[in-house]
Amino acid sequence: MTMLHPQARALLDLMIERQVPPLDTLSPEEARKAYLGRKALTQPDPPAVASSEDLTAPMPDGRLMVMRVIRPLGSCATETLPALVFFHGGGWTIGDLDTHDTLCRELANGAGCAVVSVDYRLGPEHRFPCAVEDAFDATTWVLRHADVLRLDPNRVAVGGDSAGGNLAAVAALMRRDAGDDLPPLAFQLLIYPATDMRRTSPSHERNGQGYLLTRQTLQYYRDHYMGPQGSDEDWRASPLLHPDLTGLPPALVLTAGLDPLCDEGHQYAQRLSESGVACSCLSFVRQLHGFILMGRVLEEAHDAVASCAAALKRALAVRCDALSTPR
Repeated sequence: MTMLHPQARALLDLMIERQVPPLDTLSPEEARKAYLGRKALTQPDPPAVASSEDLTAPMPDGRLMVMRVIRPLGSCATETLPALVFFHGGGWTIGDLDTHDTLCRELANGAGCAVVSVDYRLGPEHRFPCAVEDAFDATTWVLRHADVLRLDPNRVAVGGDSAGGNLAAVAALMRRDAGDDLPPLAFQLLIYPATDMRRTSPSHERNGQGYLLTRQTLQYYRDHYMGPQGSDEDWRASPLLHPDLTGLPPALVLTAGLDPLCDEGHQYAQRLSESGVACSCLSFVRQLHGFILMGRVLEEAHDAVASCAAALKRALAVRCDALSTPR
């Protein structure tokens, strides 16, 4: 039987003691405030970076999307950097650029790359497939404007945690099939990704109560994101159900052992490997969903961030070397 890390147990006990309400008992507006408010209690202080700038980018349909461009400590303003296009977690309902700013800074510094964090549309105000469209459009915009952003378009990765991992995986599939003249993506960083909206894998039953993210919370997120008309079997919501995962960029799939999403993360990693995609799967077996953000109270969060940054740095360096090798 898998045991919960003592620090994670202490966190859960403290939440019970302080009667912290489950997010699924709150309205989306209240849940967003509560999620942001937890940052000061569980996240480490944001590290210094070379620069952090919010920009507004026009999308094909005329919408304006906000992105935060973080450049790593030690880089200069004119240097062309590899980049990670990052999508925050939060069940497609909560979360924003600020809830994940510390993680994005950590990844930028650890990987030596720029991080472009995307403020995509959330449900229930903007239901599926709005977030999917935003993920694809933002990734495409970064590739097309890499020169203006001082980024290398041949070394652009996508990534995210939870719902953001879902969007990163879907964006990678859509970019593979885009049929335009832009370079292929170099890497996928999928942190405990949601890959199957049907929520039928055994870990949903095994870890569905008592470990922070519950079946009820997942249903809350699903309903706000998909609405009554959305199909859980649409691969844009459930990338695990896409019939063809060949030709995708290399990936790291990170999972938490006591997360309802654990099994579907492993299943997606296995499908990638079976499809000929270079994919590593790293599991923190004693941890909860969301733990990578909680470095103030969970020491293993730092190990997880370091592992993600190292994999990202290695993948982008390999991509660069491969492109410069004479044929």
